Amino acid sequence: MKNIVLTISVLLLAVSMFAQPAKKPTIMVVPSDQYCISRDYKQEFNNQGETKVLPDYKKALQNDSDLRLVISKMSGIMADRGFPLKDLEQELKKLENERAQKDMTISSSTGMGLAESPIDALLRTAKADIIMDLSFEIKRRGPQQYITYILNGYDAYTSKNIASSSGAGEPSSAATPDVLLEEAVLAHMDEFNDRLMNYFTDMFEKGREVTIQVLVNDAAMDNLESEYTWKGKTGELSQLINAWFIMNTVEKRFSRATSTANLLIMDQVRMPMFTEDPWTGEKVGQDTQDFAYKLRDWLEDEIGLADPIKIAPKGLGEVWLIIGGK
Repeated sequence: MKNIVLTISVLLLAVSMFAQPAKKPTIMVVPSDQYCISRDYKQEFNNQGETKVLPDYKKALQNDSDLRLVISKMSGIMADRGFPLKDLEQELKKLENERAQKDMTISSSTGMGLAESPIDALLRTAKADIIMDLSFEIKRRGPQQYITYILNGYDAYTSKNIASSSGAGEPSSAATPDVLLEEAVLAHMDEFNDRLMNYFTDMFEKGREVTIQVLVNDAAMDNLESEYTWKGKTGELSQLINAWFIMNTVEKRFSRATSTANLLIMDQVRMPMFTEDPWTGEKVGQDTQDFAYKLRDWLEDEIGLADPIKIAPKGLGEVWLIIGGK
């Protein structure tokens, strides 16, 4: 009996020592494209010859006091539920500080841009897990006003919609827009947050979904059909890269979408959420760029690839490795 009691005590002690509260996703609240563009808060962006119209968050925040109130209130609602937040306005300021170095960066030897839109750059800088895309409209009914809203939660890495909510609040003759929003969304927030957490928990178990593209520059000495030997076996470079993904993805989850002599696209890649920092040995969060650096180092150190490899981030959830690109 004493042994049983001792065993139970040890188990309870172990649980209390190692149990950790569930990590919650980092969230950033942004106005929807529809909200911004319909109110002329927009900018035009040239993406490799194609003109795209994108929301201008800075213009929206500077000119729309209702929007600032509503975003602040939504951020407060999420903070009350323990979700870490990224502030859109502060992230825009951070992006401006690095834009001179990273916007439209051109490789001196290849002339290839990073093909990164302003929105991609914002998401990469903020590194939020979930984007809460919010649109709303204040309507009037006689002397009273009420708010209608649409809220979508997106995976910042894949742009997949993982939770949605919409509704309308009760009319009021005195309430401000932020109070109207709070009254409208509170009834739906628990279900919305549960969906966010379920998705985030799935990422911890099955890895974060990202895309890695391997491109070959015209100046490169080899291409993806060139043969290399690793651990006594010889195969094409694309085959060896495929083997690396087998070894480094969660449950070997990835898909080879395109494979040619000069282009290899790996999508639906389930990258581990955490990695060991090579300098300190500490367990740290891993992003797509960290993951791509591991592949680059393996190609240079293990495979002996002679061509230099350029790492080019394209937003938060995609990275290009350009062989011969430096």
